[in-house]
This record gives sequence, C-alpha cells and structure tokens, in this order.
Amino acid sequence: MAQQEVQQELAVDRYTLGLVGPDQEWAGTVADGGTIKTHTPPACWGPMITPEFRGGHEVTRPIRVENAEVGDAIALKIKNIEVTSIATSTGSMREREGAFGDDPFVDHVCPECGTKWPESIVEGTGEESIKCAECGANASSFGFEYGYTVAFDDDRTVGLTVGEEGADDLAHRADEAMALPEHSRQHPILLYEPSEMPGTLGHLRPFIGNVGTTPPIEMPDSHNAGDFGQFLIGADHDWGLADEDELAERTDGHMDINAVREGAVLVCPVKIDGGGVYVGDMHANQGDGELSLHTTDVSGRAEFEVEVINGLDIDGPLLLPNEEDLPYISKPYTDREMERGERLADEYDVEAIAETGPIQVVGSGATINDATDNAFERAGALLDMTEGEVRARCTFTGGVEIGRLPGVVQLTMLAPMDRLEERGLADLVRAQYDR
Repeated sequence: MAQQEVQQELAVDRYTLGLVGPDQEWAGTVADGGTIKTHTPPACWGPMITPEFRGGHEVTRPIRVENAEVGDAIALKIKNIEVTSIATSTGSMREREGAFGDDPFVDHVCPECGTKWPESIVEGTGEESIKCAECGANASSFGFEYGYTVAFDDDRTVGLTVGEEGADDLAHRADEAMALPEHSRQHPILLYEPSEMPGTLGHLRPFIGNVGTTPPIEMPDSHNAGDFGQFLIGADHDWGLADEDELAERTDGHMDINAVREGAVLVCPVKIDGGGVYVGDMHANQGDGELSLHTTDVSGRAEFEVEVINGLDIDGPLLLPNEEDLPYISKPYTDREMERGERLADEYDVEAIAETGPIQVVGSGATINDATDNAFERAGALLDMTEGEVRARCTFTGGVEIGRLPGVVQLTMLAPMDRLEERGLADLVRAQYDR
C-alpha cells in the first residue's frame, strides 16, 4: 500500500462492492486521535437485490489509522449518528431459485443467460423490477417472504408502516427517499414496495450493524462474523473457506448489536497494519436478535474518534455501551450502593471491595451456544481468567445478550479494574462511565 497523507479529519464517501480485505482500495489515513466521518448507503436489502455485489452490504473503503499495527487495537468512539433516509422497506426474505450458485448473498448469476454478477437496470417497481442488462430477465436473488415499508418522522424518532399507496409513492422516488449517497451502486429496496403490516408505529434508535476492522483475508462483508461466515466454509466460489480455522481470520465487524450506537465505544482488533476501519449497515432500529435477519436499513452519517491501543492483541471486538444499555447488574455502583457494600465488608471481614468496570466481549459462531463459547474464550484470554471465573463473574455481575441470531452475542461483566489496567483499557472504561 502506498503511503498516504495522515489527516486529522477524514471524510469517506466511497464504498466497496460487498467485500472486505487487505487488497481493497484504501480511503485514506486518519491520525491516531483523529476523526472519521462517513455517509453510508443502506446495507443488506439494497446490495442483496443488486446482482453486481459480491457481498450483502455496501460499506466504506477501508481507512488506515496512523500507528496501528498487527496486535494492536483501535477504539472507535461513536460521537454522532444521523439517519438521512426518510423511509425504507424490509422484512423476511425468500431466495429466488436459479439466481445464485452456493450463496444468494455472494455468487449472483442471471437465471436466464447465466452471466455472473450481471450488470442490472431498473424497469418499473416491484419485485420484478431488477433486470439483467444482458438479457432483460429478473436478476435479483431475493424477494420478500413477508415485507413492509416504513416512513420516518422528520426527527427520525418514530417510524410508521404504510399501506399500498404510501409504498407505491415511495417506490417511485426511491433514490431520493433513501438518500442514496452519490457514489452508492445499489438499487434501493423501496423499489419492491412491500406493504404488509400497515399502521404499526415503531420507536427508532439508530445504530451501525457492520463496523470494525479489515480481516487479513478477503471475504464478503456481510460474512465477516462467525455465523454468516459459516456459509463460506466449503463454498464453491472465490471466497470459499476450507474450515473453521480459516474463518477464525474474521474480525467480527458484522455484529448487528443495537448498542453500537451514538455514545458507545467499540474496540476492534488490528489484524492488518493500519487496521482498515470500515463502516456501513446503519439501521434505524432493531430488536435484540434481528429476528427477521434484516431490519430497517438506512443511509446515514456517522462520526468517530479513533484511538490506537498498543499491544492489546484481541481476537474480536469489545464494546463499552452507553450505561443505559448495560444489564442492570452490570451498571457502575452508585455512592449509596458503595456505602452499603462497605458496611457488608466491615461486617464480614472483607479487606476491600474490588474496583471494577463494565465491559462487553463480543463472540460469534455457528449458533448462539457457539458464539457464547467464543465469547468465554475471548474474555478469558483478555482478562487472564479461567472459564469458571468468567462464567461466575458474568452470572453475578453481567450476562449474555443476543446481537443477532443465529450466532452473535455480547458477554457482559464487571471486570476487575486491575486486569483492565494491565491491558490498557482502564482509562477508556473510566472515561466512558465517569469512574
């Protein structure tokens, strides 16, 4: 990679065609301590129905962070998230037979002329609107098994599902309504105009579903996690992997954890020099688990401050969520709680109450159980604990939450501050929770 000028503030508005990896064109270099600003298009549905894409998301080109080397970590402090779309469509998916090889997110093919990753054009609206530029056949790999269209209020605080007329109106101004950035290459999912479930009002709270660092091997961006990554094992396409050992090269950027929102701090592993931070897949809202496998994909602006943590050597992400997003028993102690604890310590001859701080370890795997085991392993390595101690601390002061089914979790505990000091995380934790 050619040396790039280090910028204190780097704005990124170019995207990959669904892949992450060290050979992708870099967006630039941001200073350690600098700021990244992005405007990203919707992920999931738009790229899914656009057959030119090699992965299920449209994310930014990778960003080099000054001084970040393999074995370090990069803290992404999420300063701002702003939804720019005024509407979106989503739901549960069905696959279109003949429009892909092994994987409907990855190896698209025109079901009539056989062109791989065919260029496509839009003719009209509805699920037949994405046409192969070569032969005119419907070239999209996906339709809706159950779908709906959501319109947002001006402040993006609530969304309302609309009926046929509203969905049709939005479909006819889909690019504008989804606020597709200039360099986006996807077809907007509003074109499909689904209208089931009209009149349902939902709370909005935007977050970023796919954000992190670049893995040392190229892979579809939507598959950069242990659950979606399972589709790569044994696959007969350019990004097929031999086994779980190769999948372990992932960086788990595709988390779909709804606590990765404004105010949170995400700590990401560095597995290539420079880190290769990428951003995408903003959602207007999502319940835990993302039970449809898809949610309200939107365009949006985000701002991050970056900080390199030397030698942290983690395998997957850590999350310091907003305090209100922590499980109740993982929240920092109040002064009153500490006073009561000190009285108990006096009564039962306990020398001192250990100083602790909240931390979440992200795990991923083929299933929720596998993801939890992965999080146990990562937490044990991070904090030099046996699995028994990890389980005990998480039971007494934390828990496990589901980011996405089938296999992304957050494992939370109040970790001993001396262990966090040893790993260079204590200052981040104290700053996040004013401790």
